Amino acid sequence: MVDHKHYTYRVTWSEDDGEYVALCAEFPSLSYLAPEQTAALKGLIKLVGEVVADMSANGEQVPVPLASREFSGKFQVRIPPEQHRNLAIQAAEQGVSINRLVSSKLA
Repeated sequence: MVDHKHYTYRVTWSEDDGEYVALCAEFPSLSYLAPEQTAALKGLIKLVGEVVADMSANGEQVPVPLASREFSGKFQVRIPPEQHRNLAIQAAEQGVSINRLVSSKLA
């Protein structure tokens, strides 16, 4: 069974609600509001734990935590040909590959 504490959590202030909202990247439909940051996080961790237990009990596929997933370091992006040309020019001018140029821009 997946450890629900290994998911990716974050807490941010919600101006609309006037409280902190906790979110989980692996469960984008879930959130938890509380007046204190720690209470919002603890509430969501508990809620996610309940959801994971329920999903497991019903034979549903439980999301794998992002921290446990393997990433290849590769992804493809489609861009307009003119943008591709401009990147190729920039890379050539800097004496680097397009991959290295785009990687540095993303960093």
